[in-house]
Amino acid sequence: MRKGQTPVLKRVIVDYKKLDNNILNLLVEKFPDGYDDDDIVTYRNASNEVVECVEVRTDDTAYLIKVSKRLVMAMEDFDDSDNEDSEDSDLDTDELESSEEE
Repeated sequence: MRKGQTPVLKRVIVDYKKLDNNILNLLVEKFPDGYDDDDIVTYRNASNEVVECVEVRTDDTAYLIKVSKRLVMAMEDFDDSDNEDSEDSDLDTDELESSEEE
């Protein structure tokens, strides 16, 4: 690649059913309050059906995740489970601090 050229990203279309935790994490980081109509990428597939996606990127890949109500639910569930984990760790820290004072 020549200096100043943008690297070509691999483009991957992913259905919500096939999302792994890494991609879900990227989605939640990019859209912490959910995505808006402006974030949706629309294209026609080989069957000439309109497909709506949101895009997240890593260094070498652009993921197009198909938009659906279930995607929103998956993002919310993933974000909720992250918050529960961080709340648990906060409680553990508070308990340690109070027991050290005694």
